[in-house]
Amino acid sequence: MPLSTSSSARLHHILAAGQRKHRLPSVAAGLVRGGELVWSGAVGTVDGRADGAAVDADTQFRMGSITKTFVAVAVLRLRDAGRLDLSDRFGAHVPGSALDDVSIEQLLTHAGGVQAESSGDWWERTPGDDWEALVASGVGTRFRSGRRFHYSNTGYAALGRLLEVVQERPWFDVVRDELLEPLGMTRTTLRPSGAAAQGLAVHPFADVLLAEPEHDAGAMAPAGQLWTTVNDLAKWAALLGGRTEGLVSAETLAEMVEPHHVVDEPGQAWTGAHGLGWQVWNELGARSAGHGGSMPGFLATLRVRLDADAGEGPAGEAGDGVVLFSNTTASAGLRPMHTELLRTMRELEAPAVTPWVASGSADGLGLAGMWHWGPAAVTASFVEEHLVLGTPGAGRGSRFRRVGDGWDEWVGLDGYYTGEPLRVLRRGDGSVSHLDLATFRFTRTPYDPEADVPGGVDEQGWS
Repeated sequence: MPLSTSSSARLHHILAAGQRKHRLPSVAAGLVRGGELVWSGAVGTVDGRADGAAVDADTQFRMGSITKTFVAVAVLRLRDAGRLDLSDRFGAHVPGSALDDVSIEQLLTHAGGVQAESSGDWWERTPGDDWEALVASGVGTRFRSGRRFHYSNTGYAALGRLLEVVQERPWFDVVRDELLEPLGMTRTTLRPSGAAAQGLAVHPFADVLLAEPEHDAGAMAPAGQLWTTVNDLAKWAALLGGRTEGLVSAETLAEMVEPHHVVDEPGQAWTGAHGLGWQVWNELGARSAGHGGSMPGFLATLRVRLDADAGEGPAGEAGDGVVLFSNTTASAGLRPMHTELLRTMRELEAPAVTPWVASGSADGLGLAGMWHWGPAAVTASFVEEHLVLGTPGAGRGSRFRRVGDGWDEWVGLDGYYTGEPLRVLRRGDGSVSHLDLATFRFTRTPYDPEADVPGGVDEQGWS
C-alpha cells in the first residue's frame, strides 16, 4: 500500500534537502515494505543542469558494486542445483590463473586474498578486455586465502567467469535469464538504455560539472557494470527482504546474509561484515543487509532491514528497505539520506500489526515449562512453530524447529545450538523424561536421579 500524502511530502523534502546540501546533480530513491515499492521520489536532472530532463523512478543509474549481488545469487543457484560446491577451488572450474587455489566461497566473501583491482589501467574509466587478457596481466593474491577480509573487484570478475564457464554463456545472459526477467526487471541492463542519467563529477570548490566516461569493462564488468532504475532495484530489495519468488530458497538467502568475515577498520568497532555476496551490518542491535555501489559518475545504495524490532528508535519491519541513486562520483550524502528515509518511514508509517490468534498444538505441551541443566533453570515455551529454550540472543538461548512430523526430534536455529540436535527422551508410558541437547541433559528437577544423567548422581543427593 502506498504511503500517505503527508508522509510522501516529508520524504520528498528529505530528498530535496539532501540533493541541495550535498550538491548532487540528481538523486532518486525508493522505499520498500511488504515486498512492494511503497514510495519513490526524485530530484534533479539527468545532466545536472537546470534545463535538463528531470529524473524519475524509471531513469537508469549505474548501480556499481550492487552488480556483485546478482552474480552471487546466480552462483548460489548453481550450488543449490548441485553443479558446484562453495568449497570447490576456483581452478577446478576455471583453470589456468593465479587464483586456482582460492575457493568459491572465499571469492564470494572477499576472503580469498585476491588483489582489489585489476593490474592494468584504472578499469573503472577505461574499456576492458576479456578474461584471458585479465589473467595474462598477472592478476593474483595479496594475502593467504582465508586469512582476512580484503574487498576485491577482481575476485568478482573471476566469479563472472565462473558463471560463463559452468553455464556456457555470457555472465549477463545468465543474470538476465535467471533473475532479471523472472522478477520483471526489464530496465536493468549491461549498458545504458532509454532514459539514463549522465555520470558526472562535481568540482569540490565550484558549482561546475565534468562528464565521466561510460564503457564496457569487459572481464571486470561483473564487479560493477549494471544499470538499473528505482522501480527495478526495488524488486531486488524485495527479494532480499524475503520475497524470493522461487528464485532462491529462504534457507539459501539466510545463508547468504550470515556474517562470514568482519570488515575490520582500525580504531573502529565492528559493525559491518560480508556474507555470500551481500554486505551485512549490525548497528545498535539492528541487523540489515544490502550493498553499496560506486563507479565514476555514480553512487548507489541498497539496504534492507533483516529484523523487525531490534535496536533503538521506532520499531521497523523486517523487509523494510531503501534504494538510492545519484549521478555523482563522490559524496558523503547518500548514507545519512538513506538512514533518514528509512527512519522517517518507520516514524510516520508504523507497520501493520497482525492480530494474535491461537494457532498452536496441544501435542507438545509435555515439553513446555521449567527444565534444569544441572542446577541452572531454563524455561521451554512454544512461539509459533518453534520450541524456544531460554531467551534467544542471551547466553545459550535458542529456538528449535521440528525434524519430521513427530515431537521428539528438533534442531537448533540460533547461537550456540545452531544445527545441533535436541532429542526428547520418554518413559515407558510415553511421558517426557528428559531432554538431550547435544549430549547436555535437561531434567525436570536439578540432577534428577531417575533421568539418566551422564556421570550419575551422588547417592547422598542434595545435602
